[in-house]
Amino acid sequence: MAVGARSGRDEGDERPDDAVKREAEEDGGTKAHPHRSFWKELPLLVGIALLLALLIKTFLVQAFSIPSDSMQDTLQRGDRVLVDKLTPWFGSEPERGEVVVFHDPADWLAGEPTPEPNFMQTILSKIGLMPDAAEKDLIKRTIAIGGDTVECKKGGPVVVNGKELVEPYIFPGNTPCDDAPFGPITVPKGKIWVMGDHRQNSQDSRYHMQDSTQGFVPVDKVVGRAVVVAWPITRWATLPIPDTFDQPGIGKQNKAAALAPVGLGPAALGLTGAVPLVMWRRRRLTRGRTAG
Repeated sequence: MAVGARSGRDEGDERPDDAVKREAEEDGGTKAHPHRSFWKELPLLVGIALLLALLIKTFLVQAFSIPSDSMQDTLQRGDRVLVDKLTPWFGSEPERGEVVVFHDPADWLAGEPTPEPNFMQTILSKIGLMPDAAEKDLIKRTIAIGGDTVECKKGGPVVVNGKELVEPYIFPGNTPCDDAPFGPITVPKGKIWVMGDHRQNSQDSRYHMQDSTQGFVPVDKVVGRAVVVAWPITRWATLPIPDTFDQPGIGKQNKAAALAPVGLGPAALGLTGAVPLVMWRRRRLTRGRTAG
């Protein structure tokens, strides 16, 4: 047997358990928090995503479902469109050619049934994944804005400020206004004149000229501009302003920049915003633990 066998360390060496004990004493005896797993962080992630989705729905972009055929072939019944709600907050008003969603200005939807949503539909409508069934909103194309003179005689085109519109978006087989010719009419300031793309199947401004608003839609009733068809995926498309509204002399058109993101719905945008916040929080907690 070897005499004076060593224990494997010199007297001055520090064992790993001694270092752990010393660090604990330097921390004042405080116990480090265990690392939280992703599954424990998931409820926070979901909560932040829902909150951001609600804010996005309220101020940025919201999804709306197309309930009728009045905008064919541009929009089909059941399409889901994303509506830019941000630019109106900066004073932007609807422009000629834009497809806009607006609140019912004078009981245009009187007699139309309002579906009763189930619990899940109610929740999804709160975060913008589904439209609110209780809201009576319409979607049409803006043809003329405040100060414009608009008219359409039977057998002729729609004329805005003396300029004839070439309207390739009109439903095949339809006429510009043979079912309900009108004008000339001058649109008051703060109002717009709207028409459906399926002219012979659209109860638009032409059919409400005897109402309290005389067929005009107040700008403050406009929710926002529909900018993209988001669903179904097979029909994904943007909704640009047709070239006919850009012809010289038709009037000055102030095209607002598309400030609202249009490629994602509120829930997806909320999740996109929530992930960096949660990751930042996790890094901060980890940094606090390692800093001692």
